[in-house]
Amino acid sequence: MLALSRKKDEAIIIDNDIEVTVIEVKGDQVKIGITAPKSVPIYRKEVYLQIKQDNEEAANAANIADLKKLL
Repeated sequence: MLALSRKKDEAIIIDNDIEVTVIEVKGDQVKIGITAPKSVPIYRKEVYLQIKQDNEEAANAANIADLKKLL
């Protein structure tokens, strides 16, 4: 993991077209803004993990025999 120090209104650039800016620091909370192409999905980690888990459960629940009948 790369750890960087940034102050309010400072930013980092990722892969030439993603910009992460510190918008506000209040107590132990940091508000960030992300500018990225629409083709780049951006999720909070807890949302991403839930989506990943839901997709895995759906894939495991699929009846392979029924899917083979479609072929």
